[in-house]
Amino acid sequence: MTRCPECDTEIDLDEDEVEEGEILSCPECDAELEVTQTHPVHFVVLSEDEDDEDDDEDGDADEGSDAEDAEEEEEDEEVE
Repeated sequence: MTRCPECDTEIDLDEDEVEEGEILSCPECDAELEVTQTHPVHFVVLSEDEDDEDDDEDGDADEGSDAEDAEEEEEDEEVE
C-alpha cells in the first residue's frame, strides 16, 4: 500500500503493475504522480505550476522580441 504524497490517500498498487517513470493520477486529489521506485512503490508529485511558469517565461521572451523587432523596423523605415 502506497500513499499519495499530496493528500496522503492510500493508493492500492501492485509493484509488478507499475514501471519506474510511469505517470499516474491520485484518485482523490487528481495530482499527477511519477513512479520513482517500484519495490516498494514510491511517488513524487509532478507540479503543474513549474510547467506553467516556464511557458510564461518563454511566452514573455517571444513577445518582447517581436515588439523589439517591430520597433526596429519602424526606425529603419523612418531613416530611409
